[in-house]
Amino acid sequence: MGHFFAVIVLVVALLVIWKPFGGRAPLLIGLIGAGVAFAAQELIGAVAGWFNILSGSIYRIGDRIEIGGLQGDVIDITPLRTKLMEIGNERGEIGAAASADGSSGPSWVKGRQYTGRLVTISNKATFEEAVFNYSSAFEFVWDELTLPVRYGGDWKLAERILLEEAERASTGEGAHEAMRAMAQRYPVPRTEVEPRVFVRATDNWIELSARFVIPLRTARSAKDEMTRRILERLESNGIEIASTTIDATIRNGDG
Repeated sequence: MGHFFAVIVLVVALLVIWKPFGGRAPLLIGLIGAGVAFAAQELIGAVAGWFNILSGSIYRIGDRIEIGGLQGDVIDITPLRTKLMEIGNERGEIGAAASADGSSGPSWVKGRQYTGRLVTISNKATFEEAVFNYSSAFEFVWDELTLPVRYGGDWKLAERILLEEAERASTGEGAHEAMRAMAQRYPVPRTEVEPRVFVRATDNWIELSARFVIPLRTARSAKDEMTRRILERLESNGIEIASTTIDATIRNGDG
């Protein structure tokens, strides 16, 4: 009975709408078409984004990407949506919209590892946001490890320790081969992949920054092992890590 009543109401509503437009069917059809097109713009944009992904080779299943501030591995691509297995970021920031237990908002994981969340993104976003692909042509990343050394400390020894450990952690040969393969596909300039240590003097300490190439998907564990070895070697050689200090002068009330 309820369905029958709904049909009657729908018919009456159509008659009421049709009456003012009697004899002007093309106008009515045009208005309906415009309404449908407006309502379906998200759908059309998503499908167009799907063609954009496929034709432009923007990403494929298995690639690690970042789009709209979201990072993750692509696990599914449909004509309407892309699904990511989310990974954390280096800062592990929680957005303003996050709940007290961190169940929503940006990632709470401080590293490029899975958070356990699946993220669904409309394919239309490929037209609106920059897409960063970490693995489509080069399965390595340049990473850096920065340590401050106190003035007066043996910073040259510290520099040598950082360079040796960066060379140990780096996969230079594999990066060279990957770079040559990418150069065959894209007009990229020759890029240095050998580990280096850069020195910078600041107001508080001598800053040593080791730059090296490591595989994308093992970056956090490799950096963790490298940091542990460096700290142990610096400690055994009596080299202290610097920290911000404040000099304060205290005077009594009598001057």
